[in-house]
This record gives sequence, C-alpha cells and structure tokens, in this order.
Amino acid sequence: MPALALPRRLGAPRLTYAASLVIPVAVAALAASAAYAGADTTFAPALTKFTDFLEGSGGKIITVLSLAGGLIGLASGRFTLSQIAVPVGVGIGVGTGVPIVTSVVTAVI
Repeated sequence: MPALALPRRLGAPRLTYAASLVIPVAVAALAASAAYAGADTTFAPALTKFTDFLEGSGGKIITVLSLAGGLIGLASGRFTLSQIAVPVGVGIGVGTGVPIVTSVVTAVI
C-alpha cells in the first residue's frame, strides 16, 4: 500500500504571511504613547469613598458583625479557635489593612 501523501498547502507564501503579522504590530508599536500609571485619577473618588467607609463606621460595623457571628458560634455549644481568631483578624485587617495596602500600592506605582 503506498504511503499517504499530504496535500499541498494552498494560500500565501510564508513571507507574505509573516509580513501580514509584522506590519500591524509595527504600526501599533509606533503609534503607542507612554502610559503613566500614577497619573490616572478615574477611580480616585470611588477609592476615597471606599477607604473612608472601611476606616470609619463601616469598618466598625463589619468588625462588630464578625464578633457577633463568633459569639453566636460560641453560644451554639461548639468551640473552635476560628470563632475568636476571625473577628480579631477582621478588626486588625479593617483597622490597619487599608493604610498598609494603600501605601504598598502607592509605593509600587
């Protein structure tokens, strides 16, 4: 039985195919402008509002709700360390996490 021959590829030669990829990439690279990460203030009002919420009464409400959930778990009769650790972690995270994240993001950008 003779070996099966693969069909010849029809279409553009390799050089034309490569040129059809390289030319649009080159045009896009030449037309691109510099991007400045710290200059954009599109989401600054939302970030300020959310940060103020977490650092103010919103953070306190979240911490109290987490503590209430831990106390309800303790009242149900089963004790796990997470019922105490989670509210403490939430309180620390809400109280100090926002300034830490903000300073890290500002330092990176």
